[in-house]
Amino acid sequence: MLAKIKNIRKMAQNMGWKYIRFRAKYELMQKYGMMKKKFPAVPEFKQYITLQQWKDKGGKLFFADKESLTIIKKTDAQLKERFEQIKEGKLLLFNSTLANLGNNYDWNTNPDSGFHYDNKKHWTQIADLSPDAGDIKYVWEKSRFSYLYDIIRYDYHYTQDCGEMVFRDILSWIDNNPVNCGPNYRCSQEISLRLLNWTFALYYYKNSAALTEAVFSRIQYAMYWQIEHVHKNLDFSKIAVRNNHAITESLALYLIGTLFPDFPNAATWKKEGKASFETEIVYQVYKDGTYLQFSMNYHRVVVQLLTWAITLAEKNNDKFVPEVYDRARRSVQFLRTCMVEENGYLPNYGANDGALFFKLSEADYRDYRPQIQALARALNMEAGLTTAYEDLEWYGVPTEAEDDWKPANGAHSFIEGGYFVIREPETLTFIRCGKHKDRPSQADNLHLDIWYKGENILLDAGSYKYNTDAETMRYFSGTASHNTVMLNGQDQMQKGGRFIWYSWSQAISSSLYGNMTSYVFDGSVKVFEHIKEGIVHKRIVTKRKGVPVWEVNDELMNLPKDATIKQLWHVPVVMMDSISITAKDRTKKIDAQIQEGWTSSLYGQKEVVKEYVFATDANYIETSIKPIAE
Repeated sequence: MLAKIKNIRKMAQNMGWKYIRFRAKYELMQKYGMMKKKFPAVPEFKQYITLQQWKDKGGKLFFADKESLTIIKKTDAQLKERFEQIKEGKLLLFNSTLANLGNNYDWNTNPDSGFHYDNKKHWTQIADLSPDAGDIKYVWEKSRFSYLYDIIRYDYHYTQDCGEMVFRDILSWIDNNPVNCGPNYRCSQEISLRLLNWTFALYYYKNSAALTEAVFSRIQYAMYWQIEHVHKNLDFSKIAVRNNHAITESLALYLIGTLFPDFPNAATWKKEGKASFETEIVYQVYKDGTYLQFSMNYHRVVVQLLTWAITLAEKNNDKFVPEVYDRARRSVQFLRTCMVEENGYLPNYGANDGALFFKLSEADYRDYRPQIQALARALNMEAGLTTAYEDLEWYGVPTEAEDDWKPANGAHSFIEGGYFVIREPETLTFIRCGKHKDRPSQADNLHLDIWYKGENILLDAGSYKYNTDAETMRYFSGTASHNTVMLNGQDQMQKGGRFIWYSWSQAISSSLYGNMTSYVFDGSVKVFEHIKEGIVHKRIVTKRKGVPVWEVNDELMNLPKDATIKQLWHVPVVMMDSISITAKDRTKKIDAQIQEGWTSSLYGQKEVVKEYVFATDANYIETSIKPIAE
């Protein structure tokens, strides 16, 4: 009991008492059945709007219908292969793993664990976490309907009408997911994504013979009750979660309220959704363009949501507050600065669950260029990308070639988010040194990521899975999978629940500057408070200008007695013979212990990497990193 009280106090220190009070009330409402009244199961069917009403009075999406599109048609073998796989019941999950779900998939079976959820249970009775059920994200993945973009793009480029196939899947989902029951009502963000993707399909197939009054009638009923669910549960995402979930749900309310104005409550959804979207963007995207989830992939999620919102508002003669556009521009600038020129990749930094909700081109999942470019063009700004990706045409934003602009070589500091980037023609150096005011998901302060000639020679491990065994989750979210320092084999912060850390690491000082010969990062963070108060990790990274050589000096101060520090470097197996890492403390050379570690560039997949571990009972390590001459 005493330990539980201490954890509550720790959580309150990090998350705030508003969060604690809300979660307590929310749990009590679930326990005593009040949530079942708030979210009624299987409400009586009602025709809220007709197909003709929507066609006549619906708002404007990015395009009017399939027939109005003028995208140059191009066949593509990869697109065709994915379409054929979908027809056979196979689906690429998380942009990484091909799963054979079959043509009669029930939408409630976890394809990873085989567990079948009870779709008759109220959603409040469905557990997020269960050893038997496995990772619930595997159930949610197809129900997002993001795969519809492959069908729609195939339909367009191959001059087909796949409307019947699309609406058959939507009706199958409706049949197998009674309103407010089962796992697919468990998360309001998943509901919101489903509604955005259904809406895209409805506009594309607006004139298809497959979109009959009977089909639309069933869809409009399901859409009404799903958006009502999102509306009634929005405070959960805004208070208990407050990340990209809240932005997605706010956008869904604004979008459905705008595009389906004859729905009861549409004006309320639109008004409240817009206000909430503005509030969340201004809060979640920092003034320097960095993002509160400390994740490159989740920042890209927000970039796509901003592209939808800004384009949708413009098509419907609406505007957001100026701060939304400013945060959007700065997001483009930040992500573009962190981007590797050779392939459009960014460091695999922070949580990465494979999310790419709206895939509108054939670019690789790790390639951020299409999404950065689409938002940039929606804002009438440049992103320094001369190739025009197909995304632009689906959003209806300018497609003309850009000037040959790109972020300047040199030192770039994003102090509020805590990121420092050195850009040179053949190298990109990325350093994290952050002061947390929002919840961190990974214990990775002072992580160093290095790219050379487009290759990630010192890398971040990523995420792997959000629901796997505790040891694996601890590795990927903890300090052990990052290029920084551990103390006595422990993480920088104290681990709490699945996504919770206590005693957040905090930057004390940070700077990045250039001199005649080098770029120098100098930063210090308060860490390991759960071991002893007052421990400080100071890291100096010196990058020689124009030469792929990095010198790293790590010093830990105010250590406990008998402390052992371990400096960690994660190297791809294929780079083992191409990189030299040597270290010494104040008096002697330190021999590297080379061991196996893991990396996960795609959700649900992991690969072996080599970990260079330099251990010492001194408080200082000086390290040299450089490619081996070819």
